[in-house]
Amino acid sequence: MTLAVEETRERFVSLDVSPWAWVSLIAIICLMLAVDLYRHRDNHEPTPKEALRESLAWVALGLSFGAVIGLAFGGPALGEYLSGYLIEKSLSVDNVFVWSMLFTSMSIPLKYQHRVLFWGIFGALVLRAIFIFAGTALIGRFSWILLLFGLFLIYTGFKVIRHRDDEGETEASRGLGLLKRIMPVSDEFDGHKFFTRINAKRAATPLFAALVVVEVTDVIFAVDSVPAILAVSNEPYLVFASNAFAILGLRAMYFLLANAKQRFHYLSHALGGILIFVGIKMSVSTWYHMDTVYSLGVIMVLLVGAIWFSHRRNVKNGVTFSDDNQPIH
Repeated sequence: MTLAVEETRERFVSLDVSPWAWVSLIAIICLMLAVDLYRHRDNHEPTPKEALRESLAWVALGLSFGAVIGLAFGGPALGEYLSGYLIEKSLSVDNVFVWSMLFTSMSIPLKYQHRVLFWGIFGALVLRAIFIFAGTALIGRFSWILLLFGLFLIYTGFKVIRHRDDEGETEASRGLGLLKRIMPVSDEFDGHKFFTRINAKRAATPLFAALVVVEVTDVIFAVDSVPAILAVSNEPYLVFASNAFAILGLRAMYFLLANAKQRFHYLSHALGGILIFVGIKMSVSTWYHMDTVYSLGVIMVLLVGAIWFSHRRNVKNGVTFSDDNQPIH
């Protein structure tokens, strides 16, 4: 391992994580997934109030686990966990808006969307784990990977700032095209089933097609968010835990914010700014390490600023919103 890599790693928290800590983390995640699946076993349409309660509950769980991290491993580990959690939670907002567009374009009923997102996020946890361990292994071996990841995040940040309304359509067509090469895809729903039979042959329903598209888009977003979190921590346990707790609450966030894109005009600018910031931070980390507290402060300022300026823009233009987030001029 090169001296540059050693010096970079020393600036981040390095933990001696026991196998029991990993087992406990996985068990907690599985328990939360099981409870969430049981709560939505009847495929009902979540109300805004229910989505808000569940979103607050997921945030409380994420912060509670952060408190456990702080007690078990100390303040620096807590700082890296919270930084990773906040980055992933912020960047996940883009997932929410893209999913909304995809479900609308594929005509997926609201009552079935939670089922698709549940299994989509289950798959996302597995994919993120692979990305995280691969990323930390590469950083631990090659110092120049930090600069490469950083430049990629800066490039991606400018792309996010130039956010397109049709973003996600390409991924949707690719996902559907890939699935149709493997097996027939039905045009009709069969309840909440992912598979059905057409002329005695097994075929995918539109729900499974939507699941494939969700997984494809998550891979695209993971390419952005995982390097962003690696800019604030190189410890796999902290990176995976913060990532997992952030994306576990995405289903509730989706039902809360799916139609709220027009409320937050400058949000994509803030998300792009966050990527550019962490990209610069990662690019120069070999020579200069910014304290985690300052990183958290910059991210919070960008998010709060985007919300405030979006609100001011709506007030200036005389735009209000209904309970279902539809603009009223």
